[in-house]
Amino acid sequence: MVDLGRRRVLFVAGEASGDLHGGFLVRELQRQVPGVEIAGVGGDQLRACGIDILADVRVLSAVGLVEIIGSLRRHHRVMELLKHQMDNHRPDVVVLVDYPGFNMFVAKEAKKRGIPVFFYIAPQVWAWGQGRAKKMERIIERLAVIFPFEEPIFNAHGRDFARYVGHPLVDELQVSCSREQTRLRHGLSLEQSLLVLMPGSRRAEVRMLLPAMLKAANQLKLDGWQVVLLKAPTIDRSYLEQANGGEALPVPLVDGDAHNLLHAADAGVIASGTATLEAALLGCPHVILYRFSWLTYLIARLVIGQRSMGLPNVILGKQLFPELVQRHVTADKIVRSLHSLERNRALFNQSVQELQATMGPPGASRRAADELVGLLK
Repeated sequence: MVDLGRRRVLFVAGEASGDLHGGFLVRELQRQVPGVEIAGVGGDQLRACGIDILADVRVLSAVGLVEIIGSLRRHHRVMELLKHQMDNHRPDVVVLVDYPGFNMFVAKEAKKRGIPVFFYIAPQVWAWGQGRAKKMERIIERLAVIFPFEEPIFNAHGRDFARYVGHPLVDELQVSCSREQTRLRHGLSLEQSLLVLMPGSRRAEVRMLLPAMLKAANQLKLDGWQVVLLKAPTIDRSYLEQANGGEALPVPLVDGDAHNLLHAADAGVIASGTATLEAALLGCPHVILYRFSWLTYLIARLVIGQRSMGLPNVILGKQLFPELVQRHVTADKIVRSLHSLERNRALFNQSVQELQATMGPPGASRRAADELVGLLK
């Protein structure tokens, strides 16, 4: 615990995973710096920390380079609000969590005003190229990275500003019940195979992925599987039904308890993102789905080529989890991919152990907070 007097922080988390990781970081910061004043963009996790929410994380929800264009007006309003906050309630530091497409613009505005920027969870420059690393070196005071190989990548351009802190999921993954207890709690059979669907935390990906997921679920139910749909906190039931053609969902909907359900599941079908890494670490084999506008997809392929995009595959350096992209996101291919995972369960179990070893030791949020407190002193 450090007595730094009155300190003010402007905090921006751009989506559900950033809100989750940001919540752990804020709680650790509040423990280390009692009385710190925090305001910014966040969701339920940051709101539960008692910070002043200036804009809800749902306002920034967008996926893909092209899809973001449709939300530019909302992003502009939030940016103006943040600039007003910097000018009229000058923070001692601006903290940005992930969401680089928007947060890099926030960082530039803070840099113009001479406000130091702390960036937590770096953009995936190993996928998108080194240009972003050079830009960050110029405008970010301190960067907390979550993979050990990221530190030398970001520090290779003249300034030692990146620090490896470990992955926050190591601390955040909390399984509180046995597989049997979880299934009984949700009215699920102990004997039937369980499939978990996670269509994402952003409307665009839900709209593009959910129909194929539900069609695959209907096929698997005929084969004796039981299926549940895990709802992200940023998505309402009504939108899920809208994405299903306005019809009632054909599978039970669960809000919350994600870690226990993934631990209790035999397989999953999951939108690309942090949830794929969570599922892997919890021992749930799964199929990773991507579907963007075609222009977004073509731009992405020009930048990263044919390499894997799923986080577990990127970290492991091998295609362990099937990735279905664009027109390949069909019910039949999802079902075939799940059967392939079943046949390779032993390889999956071995790879999970490799993945866990790569994620680093517990305490990422504490180490990130240590770096942040260093900027507040």
